[in-house]
Amino acid sequence: MPEDPPRHLSCGPAAVPAPPLGLCSVTFRRLPALEVVRRAADAGLAVIEWGADVHAPPGDPEALGAVREATERHGMTCCSYGSYFHGLPDELPGFAEVARAAVTLGAPRVRVWAGEAGSAEVTEGERARITEGLRAAALIARDQGLELALEFHIRTLTDSVSSTLRLLEELEEPRDPRAASVDNITTYWQPPLNAPDDEALAGLAALAERVSAVHVFSWWPDNHRLPLDARDELWTRAFGLLAGRPRPREALLEFVPDDDPAVLGREAATLRRTAAPAPVRRGAGAAGSGRLRSALE
Repeated sequence: MPEDPPRHLSCGPAAVPAPPLGLCSVTFRRLPALEVVRRAADAGLAVIEWGADVHAPPGDPEALGAVREATERHGMTCCSYGSYFHGLPDELPGFAEVARAAVTLGAPRVRVWAGEAGSAEVTEGERARITEGLRAAALIARDQGLELALEFHIRTLTDSVSSTLRLLEELEEPRDPRAASVDNITTYWQPPLNAPDDEALAGLAALAERVSAVHVFSWWPDNHRLPLDARDELWTRAFGLLAGRPRPREALLEFVPDDDPAVLGREAATLRRTAAPAPVRRGAGAAGSGRLRSALE
């Protein structure tokens, strides 16, 4: 007869750690950077993506240094630098400054965009130019020890799963043998506008091995901003899908209802709950759908 296992050993599966949880500073563009990081720390968040448009502009070493000092003083780290580089040829001369800004902030990664038009709207020539611009930026970033991450967004070449995968593959294995391959580009993910949960999650599953972070918000319908728990089922399933994969995959809050700093603590608490590894709860789908209906009524 087999002996009982020692009490200090677990017979169940190993616990999977939750992803690092944080905030995109663009969530509160109207607040000073020092106020943003203080509120994020007070909400119990650990990481922050600093935006280049307001809080951490490239080419301003004094401001960048102050932002880094405040981030570290509040016990947080900068996980990403949210740039507005689109891979366009006329932007490339300024990318070295963007990379230096990321290094100053201590960010390991720069968020970039894949052009300014949807994948169905660009010609093959335009697509090739954007791809080459991103390739050149990735090489500059690599020299600085940085990664790039593509914003997964409408009106860019990453407006669909198939176009995003094609772009990443062409960067990693260029068709032109003279072009350098790059291996320091990943993608971010966020739920596509108006996509039902199953459709959004199928896209995440297809991209999952290439995803380095997710932007977390609750929009429905269109860009109507709801409390995060209104789409509780979506995010619980999304984090379950990503659990156990090798990348750290930060989960970054973005676009809270009414851009209201007062709700950050509540939204951070919902993020912690949905991101925490937990057994699947029976009836979660019905409960999640009920919360969404209640929020819309």
